[in-house]
Amino acid sequence: MQIEIRGRNVEVTDDLREQVAHRFEAIGKQVSPLSRVEVVVYEEQNPAVANKYVAEAKLHLKGVTLHAHEATPDMIHTVNELSEDMRRQVKRHREKRRKRKETRRLVHKMQGRPSGGASASL
Repeated sequence: MQIEIRGRNVEVTDDLREQVAHRFEAIGKQVSPLSRVEVVVYEEQNPAVANKYVAEAKLHLKGVTLHAHEATPDMIHTVNELSEDMRRQVKRHREKRRKRKETRRLVHKMQGRPSGGASASL
């Protein structure tokens, strides 16, 4: 999985890069190696906002893009929360795909068709 990290009004340090890479490493094991994640971190300039460190992520998979957004008072905590949110979305997406595949297989079995994916021509 490719990880792209950008910062708006925030310098992306090596420690932050390592933290993002470490947290998204587990997600990378569950998705295709061709997938791409874009992480954008920034700091809110408004002093009235308590959760001033914000991180957003877009995970581009085959046919779908997953989005996550988190804001906390600490940048490392924000990255951790963001990765957990993305992990839940990836898990849910995988379960939905498996369920669809099983449902199709059962429907084909009930209709008397082979479940190999290709329909037999008459």
